[in-house]
Amino acid sequence: MSETEASTMATVVGSMWKSFRQVPQAAVPAMLDCVLSSTGLSPSLLLSSLLDSFASFIQGAEGFDSEQQNYIRSSTAALCHLLKKSGADLGALQSFIWKILIPLMRLVDTHDYEILNETADSFFDVVIETNMWDVVEGTMVPFFLRSIGLSMGMLQSEELAIYSWNSCLVFRGTGYLFTDSDVNQNSLPFPLHISCHILTLMLNFSVQSQTAIKNASKSDLADSCCAEKFAKNLMWDLCNLIVQMLLQSMEHRSCAIKFLLPHIFQIFVTQCAFEISVRGQMYVLSRGLCFKKIWTCCRTLFCLGPLERRDSYSVLSLYLSFFSCSDGHENGYHHDGEEEFDIRSEKEFWDEIKKGLVHEECLVRKQSLHILKTVLHINEASICYSGVSETTSSRKSSAPHNLTKRGRWADKEAKSMGVGKICNSNDPSLKGHQKWVAFFLLYEMLEEYGTHLVEAAWNHQITLLFHSSFPQNESLICVSGELNQNLMEQSSNVFSWLAVLWERGFLHDNPRVRCLIMDSFLGIEWKRYKNCAQLVPEDFVIGPFLQALNDPVHHKDFGTKGIYTSRTIDGATKFMCEYSSCLNLRKRIELLTKLASSARRQPFGRAGLMGLAECIASAANGVQVHSNNEVGWHKDTPFDMVQVQSAMSSHDDKPHLLNVLRFIIESSKQHFNPHYRLRVCDKILDAVASAMHASDVSLEVLLQFISAVPREFTDCGGPLRAKVQDWFSSSDDKYYASNCCDTANQLLKSVYDFPGSFLGLHQSVSAFVNYDDEDLDAWESEARRWARVVFLLIKDNQCMDPILMFIHTQGIDVSKKNYHLGSVPVKFFILVSSLIQELQIMQERVIDTGKRGRTKIEPSLLEMVAHESSTEVSIIMGKFAKLLLSILEGLVSFASLSCSIFWSNMVEDTDLPCSVRGKLGGPSQRRLSSSCTTAVLQAIISMKVISSISLWCVQFETDNLLNHAFIFLWEFFWKIVSSPTCDSEIIAEIRLAAYEALVHVLKAVVSAFSSVALHLIMENQKPSLVNKGKSLLDLLVLSFLQNINNLIVVETLVRTRRAILMNWKWICLEYLLSIPNHALDNGVCIENVDLFFSDVTLHLVFDDLVDSLENAGEGAVLPMLRSIRLLLELFNTMRCARVPRDVVDIQMIWHLVHSSWMLHVSCNKRRVAPIAALLSSILHHSVFSMACMHESDNAPGPLKWFIQKLIEEGTKSPRTIRLAALHLAGLWLLNPKIIKYYMKELKMLTLYGSVAFDEDFEAELSENDDARREVSLLAKSPDSELTEAFINTELYARVSVAVLFYKLANLAAVAGSTNENENCHAALDSGKMFLLQLLDLVVNDKDLAKELYKKYSAVHRRKIRAWQMICILSQFVDQDILEEVTSNLQIALCRNNLPAVRQYLETFAINLYLRFPFLIRKQLVPIFRDYDMRPQALSSYVFIAANIILHAPATVQSSYLEELLPPIIPLLTSHHHSLRGFAQLLVYHVLWKLLPSLGSSAYEIMPLETRCFEDLKLYLAKNPDCARLRASMEGYLDAYDPKYSITPAGIFSNRVEELEFECVPISLMEQVTTFLNDVREDLRCSMAKDAVTIKNDSFRINENLKCMEISSNVDDDKSEAMLPKDVLLLDFQKKITISKHDRQERVSDIDLDKNAGYKPLMEMEKEDQLVDELLRSRSIAMKKMKGNRQQLILVASLLDRIPNLAGLARTCEVFKAAGLAISDANVVNDKQFQLISVTAEKWVPIIEVPESNLKVFLQKKKQEGFSILGLEQTANSISLDQYIFPKKTVLVLGREKEGIPAEIIHILDACIEIPQLGVVRSLNVHVSGAIALWEYTRQQRSS
Repeated sequence: MSETEASTMATVVGSMWKSFRQVPQAAVPAMLDCVLSSTGLSPSLLLSSLLDSFASFIQGAEGFDSEQQNYIRSSTAALCHLLKKSGADLGALQSFIWKILIPLMRLVDTHDYEILNETADSFFDVVIETNMWDVVEGTMVPFFLRSIGLSMGMLQSEELAIYSWNSCLVFRGTGYLFTDSDVNQNSLPFPLHISCHILTLMLNFSVQSQTAIKNASKSDLADSCCAEKFAKNLMWDLCNLIVQMLLQSMEHRSCAIKFLLPHIFQIFVTQCAFEISVRGQMYVLSRGLCFKKIWTCCRTLFCLGPLERRDSYSVLSLYLSFFSCSDGHENGYHHDGEEEFDIRSEKEFWDEIKKGLVHEECLVRKQSLHILKTVLHINEASICYSGVSETTSSRKSSAPHNLTKRGRWADKEAKSMGVGKICNSNDPSLKGHQKWVAFFLLYEMLEEYGTHLVEAAWNHQITLLFHSSFPQNESLICVSGELNQNLMEQSSNVFSWLAVLWERGFLHDNPRVRCLIMDSFLGIEWKRYKNCAQLVPEDFVIGPFLQALNDPVHHKDFGTKGIYTSRTIDGATKFMCEYSSCLNLRKRIELLTKLASSARRQPFGRAGLMGLAECIASAANGVQVHSNNEVGWHKDTPFDMVQVQSAMSSHDDKPHLLNVLRFIIESSKQHFNPHYRLRVCDKILDAVASAMHASDVSLEVLLQFISAVPREFTDCGGPLRAKVQDWFSSSDDKYYASNCCDTANQLLKSVYDFPGSFLGLHQSVSAFVNYDDEDLDAWESEARRWARVVFLLIKDNQCMDPILMFIHTQGIDVSKKNYHLGSVPVKFFILVSSLIQELQIMQERVIDTGKRGRTKIEPSLLEMVAHESSTEVSIIMGKFAKLLLSILEGLVSFASLSCSIFWSNMVEDTDLPCSVRGKLGGPSQRRLSSSCTTAVLQAIISMKVISSISLWCVQFETDNLLNHAFIFLWEFFWKIVSSPTCDSEIIAEIRLAAYEALVHVLKAVVSAFSSVALHLIMENQKPSLVNKGKSLLDLLVLSFLQNINNLIVVETLVRTRRAILMNWKWICLEYLLSIPNHALDNGVCIENVDLFFSDVTLHLVFDDLVDSLENAGEGAVLPMLRSIRLLLELFNTMRCARVPRDVVDIQMIWHLVHSSWMLHVSCNKRRVAPIAALLSSILHHSVFSMACMHESDNAPGPLKWFIQKLIEEGTKSPRTIRLAALHLAGLWLLNPKIIKYYMKELKMLTLYGSVAFDEDFEAELSENDDARREVSLLAKSPDSELTEAFINTELYARVSVAVLFYKLANLAAVAGSTNENENCHAALDSGKMFLLQLLDLVVNDKDLAKELYKKYSAVHRRKIRAWQMICILSQFVDQDILEEVTSNLQIALCRNNLPAVRQYLETFAINLYLRFPFLIRKQLVPIFRDYDMRPQALSSYVFIAANIILHAPATVQSSYLEELLPPIIPLLTSHHHSLRGFAQLLVYHVLWKLLPSLGSSAYEIMPLETRCFEDLKLYLAKNPDCARLRASMEGYLDAYDPKYSITPAGIFSNRVEELEFECVPISLMEQVTTFLNDVREDLRCSMAKDAVTIKNDSFRINENLKCMEISSNVDDDKSEAMLPKDVLLLDFQKKITISKHDRQERVSDIDLDKNAGYKPLMEMEKEDQLVDELLRSRSIAMKKMKGNRQQLILVASLLDRIPNLAGLARTCEVFKAAGLAISDANVVNDKQFQLISVTAEKWVPIIEVPESNLKVFLQKKKQEGFSILGLEQTANSISLDQYIFPKKTVLVLGREKEGIPAEIIHILDACIEIPQLGVVRSLNVHVSGAIALWEYTRQQRSS
């Protein structure tokens, strides 16, 4: 181009760019044509210049405003027009693509798609016109495919891809010359959504071009083929790309679903398949093949997560929106052999839809529901019951007659929702479409409708679906095979969809709905439908059903009154029995395994685990013969057939089942309560016994299972022992009688073979075997399990002979050192030790059972253990003792040799194992080499077994062999305590092991302390000490302490090992200090010995103990506290022996209590044994009697300080305060003079109450021997029979105090007699002091003096507790405190108190007046003359006076009657209904008891007052109302005994299981009030019914009058003559009630002179005018006060939350509502209410409408002309913005969660709802009420 042309071109281009900013896009082509014609420039040159200029503009652009956007549109239109002018210019088109189009598309990412679409339209117009698809195919398609591929991490296209899009081919293979900068710029990541959008545009334009060309002339067929080829190739690659994108990130899936899939599906709508050539080979791309691949991707996505599942549903929804499942192959090309893909034939599709319908996310559920409706061609309009209504239209439409009123409303409401009538047995079954409609209505009901509507319609609809699908007169057979086209035609499929509904109901947010669905499911009578239960899907039973069974909402009463079941559990067991009834043995085992395995998959609560155990037991029982002749387990099935079927089952099924059942038993242990665990174990054992024999599993599995069952259930006297033994022998089933012997023999043989296999006798030992503590623990556990089963299985002593023979043989071999290698000796010792432990336990259980039964689990425990032969047990024990004695000498020699390791100071092997050197944390391990550890463990085990054998055999016989063993043990002790100091860690570890062995040695020698032991001790003493005969054991203890303390102080042991040594120290010290007690118990005669220990030694030990107490480890707490207790007993012995100086001083005890308290608070777990040991040790009876320990110098002493701390801490720990109350009550009873120091603490115990229920407490007492032992050592309760009933309740503390003072009262009664002592006066003084302080507390305390408090509140409870104790203390009232007591009593009686409290005041007063008769005339009679007294107080005094008369001695009864009855008689006419009824009841009782019946002849001669009383008595006896009142309280007054009511048994005799509230019986006043309220409610209901009847009658009369009035227009005279006179009168009467103006208008046409009935009415009206005038002024004043309030009443009687009620009161006042109805008007006095309402309650009328009277109130308002509306979401609710409120409106608000109950909705005239747009579908009730009030106000203002 010349310079002139270049200059011209530059000028033209510059002017054109300016024009593009001003010229509209439509005018650009015309402008270009003018420029080209005027300048003569070629289009190609102009295009090239514009391209370069526009490309520069785009490269520098960062954002586009509106002017620049118009400029871009015009510029691209100009370039595209020039491209058309240039013709098929390949280079120009490529330049446009790379310079303009792609850079422009990259910028559009942050802008509107409009520019992009307009640019693409212009570009593809050029491509279509020039048919240059090959250019697009070579440039844009690979570029954008590459962009998407790189975003997914793909570096190369697939083999079957048509377009290759690696970088070389994209940028170098197009013929366009790229610079490096162009390559780098275009290689940058391209926005994914833009790439997908451009590819879909290419595809659409190619398809449009193909369609347009085909419709044009035939000469354009070549162009059509080019566009068609492009479209097919792009379709092929896009389909493959979609499959890959769906499995990528959420962004890729979103782009594929939003951009690519809709266009692909749209093309497949018109053409089903394409033939495509890929690299020379022909392929077919069909719609079925494409979606099959997509469906495979969806199946993968379903398993990944909720987001992926939602995307999968989006793909399915998109597919179904384009293709109907009924579409065929009528369109497009079909390839031979290609089958159309029908997603309905895929079982996984339906499974995933079901999973989606019960998914936790709401959006997923909605997507699933939409897909299901689309597949089934069901729209919203079709969800009705037209089909059903047509079927049943010929029938009468009335509801069933047996329905209740609520049921009839539910039936009506259900039909209004679209629910069809319940089909009768004669009605035809529903069709598939109707069943689907029923399913959708049920499902949407759960998703959208309110609770009350689900209650109304669910049972109707589910019954309809169930009855129509499963007729009762046909047997249902499970049909397997392919899915039919209609899934609701097969019974099995119907149940799979019903399972979806049940599961969705089980997971509903509302607990009431969950309960409704569960009740509906369990309420199905499965037996009526034969084998229908088996069609319920197993996955549903194992999963959702068990999960719902674990929901606590279904078990509200579980555990109450000791009943561990519920209605839901009972229903579940019945269903499970039916479900498993048709299963064969193999299937049944599989079902049981799956049921039990669910406990591992999810945690079960108490009720859930019990329900699971019940279901397992139910499923294991009652198996029948299957319909296909497979043999199941049934009572009629021969045993050999069962054995054959059992052999066919998998070998591993039963062991696995037993393992998972063991897990359930172990899981029950975390719930503590023994009654609960017993029931769980009982059910599991029932299931096991039904499912297998004990010999069906290996002995190892059996031992593991039995070990999981708590010992107390299977030991001698245990409730499950007989059941386990029967299972072992299979003797509980007569059908196995022929085989039970073989079964028992097989199990017995396994038990006999265990010792040999355990010792490993059949294994060759070629080298020394090392073992450690873990190995020992495992062997001991295994041996203990075996020993336990041995004594469960063996009942006859003859069966023990093989085991005894084995032990004898192996004992001789061990004695002869035949097992110098291996672990055989240690295992043998472990085996013997396990048998000894089991025999000891059996012996203890037999003794306990013989006394009173070991536990309280079952009342008939003694009967259950009657079959346990004590003779057989004694024989077994004797045989075993003889056996052990025969091998004892050899075992002692072996132990002596093994213990040489303890005396050796040279150890060859000192290398520590790697596991010890590298161990961080965990249990402390021995820091010894492996070989040394083995030797040490062998020595420890041998000494432990020798000690156990010696201690066990000493109770049967004593001979030289035993003496030899005990001498060996004592010599071992002296060797240990006299060992030299060690200087290496290895030797110190060995010494530590020696002390571990010494623990077992001391336990034996101390427990069996004998004269031999005494002789040995004296031999080791110094001669001087022996001669003096004093302090026999000083050397023993001091040598031990010196040796072990030296080992601790040297610090050769690591810290953790020193802690272990400290534990052994305190255990050994406890045994040493207990020698005197055991010597005394064993009858050892000690001569010339005054004391076992000197006071110096004891003080030394005491100081060592107390100094170490704060830092004691968990294992050392009990031994240390027991040692302190032993020391205090020894100190007391010294004090009794009159030691010259005080052995215990106050500083010692201060040191002790401080250290022990630090120990107590540092323990994280409050175990029973440590707490009881702490109490019995610190609060020892020997120091508790010292006054200085409680108070010194007017300051708390050490024991009082400790008790104060203990009780304060006990308020947070129920078991602490219960144990403290038990111990302190016993100590106080022994030391009454100490009680005066603890008045405050006694009040705290009296008022104590905790809502915490400590189930673990009883479990620890039953399972833990230490806990039982320590609790038994506490000071005994004065009345253990009474207090034991409350030991695990919050009542125990005050029950103990009550029993204490009741016993002290008996002691105080002795004061003044010849048998009195100082304790008698101390008991009397302490009782008086405590009584006065309690009375002062109830009268003057801020809380206890309250008169307004809620029932069951904390104040109510504390009042009851205080007055219960005051009743107990009434026996301490004496003349010196009488005046103060009566003064406080009068004050309390005159105050308002609930009847539960007032009955104790009355009881106290009755006993007081009976004890001091002179008070009756002085105080009681004048009180009845006080006519201003409150009715409540008068009622109490009437009760007091009546019982004084009734329970007075016969000598003074008549005088009391004369004094007290006359002032009571006037109260029979009281205006207060409760007082009047109460007085009538009591007066009748007095007259009936004390006024004899006289004959009619004597009546005439009676005095006047006598006749009055006789008539009064007769009236009260014959009057029906009085008779009804007496009948409702029959027996109460006869059973009432005021003297018994002040005893602990009388007050606390009502157990917690019967009355859960403080053991308070219902008072007489409470019964009278309840009766009168019921009568009044009945009267109100009767009046309301009469009013409704009268209103209905008046409506019918008015309708008749209207008809007559219409006829009167035809013939007035005739019609007037036809009117009856009484009708006219009624008409006139009605006119009197309306306004004067209306009356005058209506009577103007009537001849009054001819009407005879009108005159008397006018006279009546004149008489009433005076009254009307008097009332008019008051009416006007009232109207002024009310102002112009709106006629809207807001009803909030269903609400109970104070913030909501207060907010509504404030809202009602703001909008001047006519009133607010609430259930309890007293709530306005609440401080929280007043804080929120800000005095609104003073201005808005508050109407008290209890919930029980709500229906009556609404009906009354409806009669007054009000419209009754409800604010509730129902199927027929009207939107708030579309409803026009009547002027007189009553608006009912529902409960906070459940809404308006169903019984109230049927009263409503309409329901309105607030339109909601968000996800959350509920508003706070206060907010909802405020919105509705404003809408009403807005409408009234606008009108």
